[in-house]
Amino acid sequence: MISLLQIDYDMFRFINGLAGHSNVLDGTMRFFSQQAEYLFFIGILVYWLTRSKTNRLMVLEALTSACTAFGVGFLVSHIVYRDRPFVVHSVHQLIEHAANASFPSDHAIGAFVISVSIWTFRRKEGWVWLGLAVCIAFSRIWTGVHYPTDVMMGAIIGVVSSIFIHFLFAKSRYIRTCTSACLTLWEKLERRLGIKWGA
Repeated sequence: MISLLQIDYDMFRFINGLAGHSNVLDGTMRFFSQQAEYLFFIGILVYWLTRSKTNRLMVLEALTSACTAFGVGFLVSHIVYRDRPFVVHSVHQLIEHAANASFPSDHAIGAFVISVSIWTFRRKEGWVWLGLAVCIAFSRIWTGVHYPTDVMMGAIIGVVSSIFIHFLFAKSRYIRTCTSACLTLWEKLERRLGIKWGA
């Protein structure tokens, strides 16, 4: 009977085996694997600077979800330690990476937790961010630094954390009160300092 790990490795070998045949595709995957995550930082910053209360609530939820997801990911990586593919196999490694824990993928966690947080507030834009998250996760396999199950688990942690925190913010009166007070205080500070962002 074929084990799950064998299926995982076979999937990795197939996807990673596509690398090294096209400079354009390899370059694109390097971008998604290394630089595309910064688009999430820029996006979160832009949403915050619009001064829309809804957008700022979305940003607060996204950051809280991210802290939760990365905390869970940290615990999982210490409970279920797994070497990177390039440590134990001959792979097409397109990017440099430390030989640390492979499971789960932090890049997948970050990409999915932020994109789902945006999706819960802004459906149309959220689908675009989710598409970017999928590309980042896939690129981590293509470039040889993660197995498929690494990014799948990262995606699951990110999605579940985001939905959980959104539910918590929606249902907890205490959290809503604290969040509203913090946003009001921040806006007063902006006005006092004469800071003007987008409408």
